[in-house]
Amino acid sequence: MNAEDFWQDQKKAQALIRETNGLRSLIDQYHKLNESLAGLNESLGELKESFDQELKDLVEEEYAETMKAFEKYEIDVLLSGPYDSHAAILEIHPGAGGTEAMDWAGMLYRMYGRWAERKNYKVTVLNYLEGEEAGVKSCSLLIEGPMAYGYLKAENGVHRLVRISPFDSNARRHTSFASVEVMPQFEDDIEIEIDDKDLEVITMRSSGAGGQHINKTDSAVRMTHIPTGITVFCQTQRSQLQNREQCMNMLKSKLLQLKIEEQAKKMADIKGEVKANEWGSQIRSYVFCPYTMVKDLRTGFEVGNIQAVMDGDLDGFIYSYLRSQIQS
Repeated sequence: MNAEDFWQDQKKAQALIRETNGLRSLIDQYHKLNESLAGLNESLGELKESFDQELKDLVEEEYAETMKAFEKYEIDVLLSGPYDSHAAILEIHPGAGGTEAMDWAGMLYRMYGRWAERKNYKVTVLNYLEGEEAGVKSCSLLIEGPMAYGYLKAENGVHRLVRISPFDSNARRHTSFASVEVMPQFEDDIEIEIDDKDLEVITMRSSGAGGQHINKTDSAVRMTHIPTGITVFCQTQRSQLQNREQCMNMLKSKLLQLKIEEQAKKMADIKGEVKANEWGSQIRSYVFCPYTMVKDLRTGFEVGNIQAVMDGDLDGFIYSYLRSQIQS
């Protein structure tokens, strides 16, 4: 930062400043915790030598405050990855199961929307294709807020539902799957170059809910990155130009996520990588019948109140996953 040419590239400079400020905050919290723990040890020593009820009450109060500070510090450490501060793009796709799976994808769409509301995050729908009978065929969301990607990266994988299907006249139990893909939103301080000759761009009429701007013009854009086969689609913006720009950002975000995963593989840090959207590849199970339970198969964390989870209470699963990554 003291280099003479530091400000020549302002985007890189600002990114480095953000990273530096984050590291400084972690160091400051660490030193304050050390001071608090040292003070507690000193007070405990005094209590051992001469018990005093007033001092005991004060120590217990200081201990509770220190533990709260430690929990905040722990979460901040867990969310100190290079892209954790970015907004997140979250995509949901139904897997095996037809209408039942599309309904399940719609339930997950609602769940993540409720989670974002709890965090006071902004949610923008980038793409939403309704299912024929229920739910969604696919959807993409941009979720913006502090550490959005840092939290939501824990949700990447296949989610399994077990319930009595409302679409089965015989009221039989069904198992359905939906995949959730999470990537950090591409930002200009990251260098990802895409050659125009590597792109295949198709425009079409938008479909689905969207009011007066849907089905009037060929504004929807599907963009394919030929070398990787990655395809993105956007139809929610008002113009083809806006949808094309959004597609490019989504594509760069997917390529960034690919880069992150490649780096993680080299470091042998990926556990239980999920690819197939079917039985045996899920990261989490949501059971409505014959009992109610949501269990993360990577960490063992489970909750019996399934309705609270479907209403967006996901932090327990997210924190347990983040802690498992540090411990590994």
